[in-house]
Amino acid sequence: MSALFNKLSNLFEAGHRTGIGDLISEERYNANRRTKDAAVLIAVTDRAEPGIILTQRPQDMRDHPGQVAFPGGKLDPGEDAIAAALREANEELALDPATVRLIGTTDLYRTGTGFNVTPVLGVVPPDLALTPNPAEVDEWFEAPLNLVLDQSQWTRHAVEWRGTKREYLEMNWQGFRIWGVTAGIIYNLSQRIKFADVFGGIDHG
Repeated sequence: MSALFNKLSNLFEAGHRTGIGDLISEERYNANRRTKDAAVLIAVTDRAEPGIILTQRPQDMRDHPGQVAFPGGKLDPGEDAIAAALREANEELALDPATVRLIGTTDLYRTGTGFNVTPVLGVVPPDLALTPNPAEVDEWFEAPLNLVLDQSQWTRHAVEWRGTKREYLEMNWQGFRIWGVTAGIIYNLSQRIKFADVFGGIDHG
């Protein structure tokens, strides 16, 4: 097993032993209270400076058009979150499920659009030959793990939405705007896996 896989696995297990009271959720923005189960894959690349694989969704998609997202989607009948996350990553990016070394599922994220999203954390080899499905992915990229897990790198914003003040996190990296659901999932993970424990305060350069 790789050093990165071992470290993340140990920190993941330790970080989930106790509850966290201030996890981010959009549940209060779901006006109709209808929900659908979904899952996403947080794929960490096993390299000296690991990253996470993210996608840019096409502008014509019904849900979260144009946004940066993890590979993922709704659960099919009979699927669990892990199976769905791996299937969706394969459908969206041709990411072979056999290359994913699973660490586990982390905190459920409830979106304002009615999805109950289970994030699945895993480690994948670096420099995979990924092929985006144009129906679901405009492009994909790899954001540095040491950047996104560092809570000080996120900015907080608030807007009026449907008569309610809505707060959200945002980060811009190399022209990509990471915010909304994706930002919330990453930030919640950063409360389970501490940036300093993984990187010891590595400078972002």
